Amino acid sequence: MGQIIETIDVAVPVRTAYNQWTQFESFPAFLDEVKSITQTDDTHTRWTVNVGGVEREFDAEITEQHPDERVAWNSVGGDTEHAGVVTFHKLSDTETRVTVQLDWEPEGLAEKIGSLIGAGGHAVKKDLKNFKQFIETRGDATGAWRDDVDA
Repeated sequence: MGQIIETIDVAVPVRTAYNQWTQFESFPAFLDEVKSITQTDDTHTRWTVNVGGVEREFDAEITEQHPDERVAWNSVGGDTEHAGVVTFHKLSDTETRVTVQLDWEPEGLAEKIGSLIGAGGHAVKKDLKNFKQFIETRGDATGAWRDDVDA
């Protein structure tokens, strides 16, 4: 199983960064490989992604969520197996460190080769840069979901 850990600092308060990350349906605006996400209830989403020219669909379940701290999930169906967590760390009143950790199982030859050469890490790094530009340009989140989901 592959693992990716990437971090970026964004010039918004921790509350703003966290709130935006709870708006899953907005992810295609800054995650290049995500075509769409539909939130089906408070803890379940349906994803359509395009990785290396291959379209995949899967469901994900939020397994832990604490406002301004973390969102963790894992896939629960479809043709993609992965889990992840994003954490939010207050650096100051106006700056937040966002860290993404993904554990995933490369499928098919293209993904396995991509995993060996670090393509997944480059993609996550680019997506975090896109998130930084998205949230800093907006200055505020597009919405928020601030309930707790205990592990």
